[in-house]
Amino acid sequence: MTDRRPDPVQPADDAARRLARDLLGAARHAALSFTDPDTGTPGISRIAFGLDPDGCPLTLVSGLALHRRALETHPLAAVMVGEPGEKGDPLTHPRLMLRVAAEPVSRDAPEHLALRQKWLADHPKAQLYIDFPDFIFVRLRPIAALLNGGFASAYRLVPADLM
Repeated sequence: MTDRRPDPVQPADDAARRLARDLLGAARHAALSFTDPDTGTPGISRIAFGLDPDGCPLTLVSGLALHRRALETHPLAAVMVGEPGEKGDPLTHPRLMLRVAAEPVSRDAPEHLALRQKWLADHPKAQLYIDFPDFIFVRLRPIAALLNGGFASAYRLVPADLM
């Protein structure tokens, strides 16, 4: 006999969509999970994080970073945004996990200049390295998302809920 518990994760509502978009808009860094191209095992890295002008998640990555080659080899990954507050249990604060497909953006792409301008507006210290030849933008195109809005508050989201 199987124990059939109800799924505690709810479909997104307007409040969940708003919270997810707020978390994305406020994030300047994130945790990125990827598949190591040499071992096939999971890896995780802290990345710079932002949104492109259309609201799609984006990162700026050096060719020296292991996760750059990992995303080129295995573009499916996951990203987590959301920071614990100053007080209370960190697990009661909202966070958003995105399943993504990584899409490198060529420096020759027509949108590169707009991405660069938006990135520098949100990450001014990147001025020091953004034009190094080994740095590229990588869109982290959402496939699905799970919002944990705090205790007993979990929602499934689709890409349209996020942008």
